[in-house]
Amino acid sequence: MSKTKNYSLFTSVLKGALLSVFCTVVGVLIFSFIVKISSLSENAIKSVNQFIKIISLFLGCLFFVKENKGLVKGLLLGVLYAVLVSLVFKLLGGGYQTFLSFILDLVFCMVIGIISGIISVNAKNRWK
Repeated sequence: MSKTKNYSLFTSVLKGALLSVFCTVVGVLIFSFIVKISSLSENAIKSVNQFIKIISLFLGCLFFVKENKGLVKGLLLGVLYAVLVSLVFKLLGGGYQTFLSFILDLVFCMVIGIISGIISVNAKNRWK
């Protein structure tokens, strides 16, 4: 694989992960405002947070996973996203996350990244 292809793979994954992290932070901020003015159960909060992750990962893949290798790019994007989101929320004081919960979140993000990457590549090929 040439350097430009490696660079393209790396930049598309990095840009997609950064967009996904940005969407997650914005989504969580909006949702925290909604939680503040209403009374939601703990299960509802967890479910909405997972939904925010799914949408964020899908948007990152949709905008930056192009042409080919949707599975690989989606997998890498999911891994990078999980690590970055974990770090961002640690820095923002988001509480303690156990190693097991991080691993489960990582696997969840990998699966969502793979699915989103495959959908993004195939959807873009059909729209051309």
